[in-house]
Amino acid sequence: MVRSNNPDNQLAEAKDIVINAIGETMDLYGINRSVGNLFGTMLFEESMTLDEMREQLQMSKPSMSAGVKRLQEFDIVKQKFTRGSRKQHFIAEKDFFNFFRNFFSQKWRREIVINAEAVHEAVAQLDILINNEAIDTSTKTEAIETKQQLIDTLPYYEWLEQLSDALESGEIFKYFPIPENKYTDSID
Repeated sequence: MVRSNNPDNQLAEAKDIVINAIGETMDLYGINRSVGNLFGTMLFEESMTLDEMREQLQMSKPSMSAGVKRLQEFDIVKQKFTRGSRKQHFIAEKDFFNFFRNFFSQKWRREIVINAEAVHEAVAQLDILINNEAIDTSTKTEAIETKQQLIDTLPYYEWLEQLSDALESGEIFKYFPIPENKYTDSID
């Protein structure tokens, strides 16, 4: 729905619709919505300095700096050398397939490390409990069942690691190829 008759405002409104959607989507994946809005804003720019980000998003420079660092952790924003400028310039990953590969492989790797370590630690603790001859039968039975339940989760983390490897290497695209862009100037 067009809210303005001014072409510049209409262009800004169209961009804002996408920026808002990206911010909302990144929020679903555990990235602060304002950082998602920052990424969305950067998509429409060749490069941006922290001051330009602050000006466009009306946020503090430290918030912009923290947001950029967060996006750099996922390798979806990079610092760009700009000759003749003393300010740092940053560019967003504009290829959504690269974005997906970088973002999710890192998210999944973090999930694997956190949860697999927790399972191993819990199993070690349960082994001590199971081998304790002073515990009652009911507790020992529950400990054995809990241990097995935890061990049964480990194949998932192995599978997720394989998926993450395939995503990171690009091998996944052999099985799920990137479709040709059939859209030209219309989505119809």
